Amino acid sequence: MFPINDDAPRTIGRPFINYGLIAINIIVFIYEAIVTSYFSNSLAQFNLFSNFGAVPNLILSGQNLGSLFTSMFMHGGIAHLIGNLIFLYVFGDNLEGRFGHYKYLMLYLIWGVVASFTHSIYAVSTGDGNIPAIGASGAISGVLGAYLIFFPRAKIHTIILAFFITTVRIPALAYIPFWFIMQLIFALIGQSGGVAYLAHIGGFLAGMGTAFFWKSFSHLFDGSFSETKISKKIQHYPTIKSDVSDKDIPPEILVGNGFLDVIIQVRGVNADSNVQTEFDPSTNNLSAKIPELNKTYSIEIPNPDNSNFGVSSVSVINGIVKIRLNRLH
Repeated sequence: MFPINDDAPRTIGRPFINYGLIAINIIVFIYEAIVTSYFSNSLAQFNLFSNFGAVPNLILSGQNLGSLFTSMFMHGGIAHLIGNLIFLYVFGDNLEGRFGHYKYLMLYLIWGVVASFTHSIYAVSTGDGNIPAIGASGAISGVLGAYLIFFPRAKIHTIILAFFITTVRIPALAYIPFWFIMQLIFALIGQSGGVAYLAHIGGFLAGMGTAFFWKSFSHLFDGSFSETKISKKIQHYPTIKSDVSDKDIPPEILVGNGFLDVIIQVRGVNADSNVQTEFDPSTNNLSAKIPELNKTYSIEIPNPDNSNFGVSSVSVINGIVKIRLNRLH
């Protein structure tokens, strides 16, 4: 079961941090392959992983702590690399949009460190403290944990490989918990196969905790706007005219640095040109009309500091309309 895409809209332009992380992992893997003659030189491989992998006994004794970071960019084979990077590509860009470029990078590294410490404690307790741990999966598990909190309703486009090959759309609320339960089961039954399941569990819980804290308390640090405050207002204030079905999901607002994104899920809309928008700054009211579906959304935009906003772009992806309002100077 491999994810290939998701339908959660990006709230930023190009996620260059996520792309950069993918590129660094690839470059490091190429270096590994060269140094170890594509992993055929056992001595070179042992020296490389011992020096730059996270050796639990050393980590818990406070030695070679730099390997906490170097280890999360190393992989033991092409399948290991590709599997990790697919997950990072699918889920990481949305989190970069939610946290911001550099906060996302910092949190990604923190999740990786937490994952390494979690694995190290377990490995030492089971007598495997001298085996180096490598791979980005601990940090990427943190990405999955945070994604589950922020985008539980997103659909994950997934390839199913069994006696047949097919693609399905699985809600994140089902896909990610299933993945996590499998990590717990494998950890409990002691099935290793060279996989650090405790690193996955530690990273995942760290990502979930970070995202939960961010959703609950970010308004204390972000100044005038906060996702928590706005979400409450959107649930209370959106005025959706009677020509919209009661089954429609209420619009949401995502807050960025100097902009707001209004997210509306509308079945049947497939082109930007089908959406007509108008923002009235005197009432802070955004009107979104979709004539071909005979639907009109009238959304009150929270604006506690009376900033001047204007609609800068409209995009439509898989029935999700994103309307960006930029703060005007």
